[in-house]
Amino acid sequence: MPIDPDRLRDLARLRRVRDRIDREFAQPLSVEDLARGAHVSAGHLSRRFREAYGESPYSYLMTRRIERAMTLLRRGELSVTEVCFAVGFSSLGTFSTRFTELVGVSPSRYRAEPDSGLGLIPPCMASRVGRPVRASVRNREAGGSPTP
Repeated sequence: MPIDPDRLRDLARLRRVRDRIDREFAQPLSVEDLARGAHVSAGHLSRRFREAYGESPYSYLMTRRIERAMTLLRRGELSVTEVCFAVGFSSLGTFSTRFTELVGVSPSRYRAEPDSGLGLIPPCMASRVGRPVRASVRNREAGGSPTP
């Protein structure tokens, strides 16, 4: 079965959007900015991105920011506020709320807790184990009702 050239172009475009998020996560990015750069509508980008990667571009961006924040907080060189701004948030309250939703503890508590033992795991595995999990996924895994 031949692969549709339009589908391949769409997947390449989505990969470029994902790569841009990975590179520019600390910059002010919106779905509209990402869509404009990919020459598609925000709705089209969101639908196709979710189909390809299982989450919206916004959710992917938030996950990248929180992953970086986790690293900076573990290092302990910056305050929570400095980390907040270093990873692209413009509001400490929003940062704390999103961090707590994805990680399960507040940024201050995460920073204060001793290393979770990830240092004993090879880095290629630690990145998967230490990746933030959305509350809806956490609830489904625990058998609870999904978060909207």
